[in-house]
Amino acid sequence: MREHNPVTAKIWINGSSFEATTSMSVAAALMRYDNMQTRQSVSGQPRFAVCGMGVCQECRVRINGQSHKLACQEYCRSGMVINTEATGTGA
Repeated sequence: MREHNPVTAKIWINGSSFEATTSMSVAAALMRYDNMQTRQSVSGQPRFAVCGMGVCQECRVRINGQSHKLACQEYCRSGMVINTEATGTGA
């Protein structure tokens, strides 16, 4: 269960700082950051979270150097470094 009083978390998205809260999923932070692409399909189409519960695997990103993390299943923490495939350093 997530906390009722979320704390501000400074995170990094594709090299830029962003303020999120610790009650916010990485997918939600990416939406607020206006980055609606976590990866590309094999045909080059942009992809983002579809199901919001980790089943579709479309929200895969690199978090703190670890590939294939599900943005909809990870909560923001201060100092978190998130890279999407669009930067060439994503999942």
